[in-house]
Amino acid sequence: MRVLLQVDFVFSPDALTGEALPAPLLALADSINREPGFVWKVWTFSEAAGRSGGVYLFENRACAEQYLAMHWLRLSEMGATDIRSIIFDISEPLSLINHAPIA
Repeated sequence: MRVLLQVDFVFSPDALTGEALPAPLLALADSINREPGFVWKVWTFSEAAGRSGGVYLFENRACAEQYLAMHWLRLSEMGATDIRSIIFDISEPLSLINHAPIA
């Protein structure tokens, strides 16, 4: 069953808002596409809160948990702090009524 992974952390969103994205972020985005069970990601940020993060769709909980363990370490190494995460199960019938891209 597909799951959503939500991650956010204290990290300057400046790099996410410019016209020219830094090469390391482009490489990171590309590498995420190759993670086992990965379907899609929405990159998120709040300038007001000074937080960045993302919402991911994975094929199953095991893949989401595997990615989260690796990503948590990577975020820490990048200097992110106050990392928060949660994995949500999805109500597919209700989500599909509201056109969620989960099918």
